[in-house]
Amino acid sequence: MSKTATFHDLAGASVFITGGGSGIGASLTEGFLRQGAKVAFVGRSDASGFVDQMERDTGQRPLFIQCDITDTAALQAAIAQSAQANGTIDVLVNNAANDQRHETLEVTEEFWDWMQAINLKAYFFACQAVLPGMKAAGTGSIINFSSISYMMGNAGYPAYVSANAGITGMTRGLAREFGPDGIRVNALAPGWVLTDKQLEKWATPEALSAHLERQCLKDHLKPQDIIDAVLFLASGTSRMMTGQTMAVDGGVVVSG
Repeated sequence: MSKTATFHDLAGASVFITGGGSGIGASLTEGFLRQGAKVAFVGRSDASGFVDQMERDTGQRPLFIQCDITDTAALQAAIAQSAQANGTIDVLVNNAANDQRHETLEVTEEFWDWMQAINLKAYFFACQAVLPGMKAAGTGSIINFSSISYMMGNAGYPAYVSANAGITGMTRGLAREFGPDGIRVNALAPGWVLTDKQLEKWATPEALSAHLERQCLKDHLKPQDIIDAVLFLASGTSRMMTGQTMAVDGGVVVSG
């Protein structure tokens, strides 16, 4: 990845990322490290090799805490460990998600609860864990990953699109509640970013062509496009933005 802009206030910032060891999350970890931030992240799978690679590539070593984000106590303990190691968390990025495809008529209550636990519940309780420290500091930025999938009314994963709509509602409510404390809460809705997972599972030539036809900009999204947007929302450069859902999708959906 490349560093397309420098956000000076992110140097030394304490950043916590969920799912920061793979996919877009790994790119986010690298992006913040290259800005000089102190990064901690959680993930279910061992990310020791990635941590070593980041230290070699960026000169800074992120803190990895292995954790299942559906375990609320473990997630909040990881956030506390991050704050103890790197200082009060300045930036929270709720990135971890699961967009497993499923059919409405086959969804069980257990599956529904599991999908909400990953894609919505964990976001709320991560926010809850960082808010006291941010309130005491009088500042902070929370970025919740949503998706344009619910804006498009996509079929094929109803529990996922429901959670993403919930994320934007939660984002607005928290922004209103904690704005007086100097805390900003925004959502980022990526379009179809061509990660390795997407290329392996769903990005057939036909699907890519059809999606590109819907975009205003005729180029596929890359992780760098998302990194730059997150860094902007994390930085004081966006100091008067809160309660917003920013789509980075090449112009598939429109707002306003």
